[in-house]
Amino acid sequence: MAKIHFKVLGCRLNQAEAERLAQGFIMAGHEITENAEEADICIVNTCTVTTAAGAKSRRAAKPMRAGQKIVVTGCHSEVRPQDFRYADLIVSNAEKEQLVALTLERFGMDGEALGMDYRPVGRLHLYPLVLDHTRAFVKIQDGCNLACSFCLTTIARGDARSRPADEIIAEVRTLAEKGCQEAVLTGVHAGAYGYDLGTDLGHLLERLLTETDIPRIRLSSLEPWNFKTEWLDLWVRFGERLCRHLHMSLQSGSNTVLRRMRRAYRAETFAAKIEAARAAMPEMAITTDIIVGFPGETEEEHRESLAFVREMAFAGAHIFPFSPRPGTRAATMPNQIPGPVKRQRYEEMKAVTDASAAAFRARMMGRVLPVLWEQREADGALSGLTDNYIRVYAPVGTASPNTITPTRLVREEGERVWGEIVSVEHA
Repeated sequence: MAKIHFKVLGCRLNQAEAERLAQGFIMAGHEITENAEEADICIVNTCTVTTAAGAKSRRAAKPMRAGQKIVVTGCHSEVRPQDFRYADLIVSNAEKEQLVALTLERFGMDGEALGMDYRPVGRLHLYPLVLDHTRAFVKIQDGCNLACSFCLTTIARGDARSRPADEIIAEVRTLAEKGCQEAVLTGVHAGAYGYDLGTDLGHLLERLLTETDIPRIRLSSLEPWNFKTEWLDLWVRFGERLCRHLHMSLQSGSNTVLRRMRRAYRAETFAAKIEAARAAMPEMAITTDIIVGFPGETEEEHRESLAFVREMAFAGAHIFPFSPRPGTRAATMPNQIPGPVKRQRYEEMKAVTDASAAAFRARMMGRVLPVLWEQREADGALSGLTDNYIRVYAPVGTASPNTITPTRLVREEGERVWGEIVSVEHA
């Protein structure tokens, strides 16, 4: 029996893939360890979304001790395999579903000799949860048919393709049977789910909410052009089972920058969808991704983006100074923005989104929201997430992990929001 450790960089899709691969190693009779140094084999699922992510991926793929084997997969190893000189095995994204079998074969570890089957049954992946998770990431889609000028995803992940709905439903049912409280649906473009199957994400959500009894379903990142406002009726019909949180990638609030990015929408289209979401669900958390310092971004365009982001009042944002990726159109565009200017624009944008996030949390104070309690912190406090993506803390002994309780948000201390669990009759 070998000890296997996973290092996962980047998106939730990488996390979902790693969990499924880890389950495969368990079914082959091996052990998953959270201690990287004691692992016999380290599996690194890499990311290439930014230069910094690529550098982190490269550093993560160094052995922690003599004799440790390194298996590398994911987007950065797809576009720059030469960066991984320490790797004993590189598995392409196209072969990632076979990573367990390829690893066992490469290192002479015969899973079948242990009397266990590490391979999927048909196309399903119905394995027990690897660790004591309260939330599980479920891959529904992979790949991308678009060509944003700053992104390597099309090269690294290939064309868009969706998993059959029956497989996804079966997986979520199994997660619920194992005690999982929340399934997070992930994909490169989760909102594009089903276009190749003659269906869409809304139909998948409706089936999951009617054909499974998992307490909560959460969506990961969506692209604005994929989101259909008619899907909002699902939040109205199914309430808090469908988490009131939309992460919709903006990237810029300037239409001229969006054109250079080759994004398929205008800022006003984005705003209309956000307005519709808030009208349907006033407590919906809207979070986003923003790039500052895109090539050619003028001071006027930056100010336009700042004003738009301020108007959108996001509940949270991931902000990235533009990072040129070799092989993308944006990397060779003229008028690259100097580093000091990008850092200044980052700080200005962060100040705007920090303020709107604080305002969103303040608006939720005194409200009773469902909290899924996840883990104990170093000081013993329990932490968990509301359905609208606020991390809440409770004192020791007031809640149990892997439960959902109505909780009143009572105060904010530093970076922590504290809650008090209330009985159902007082919720």
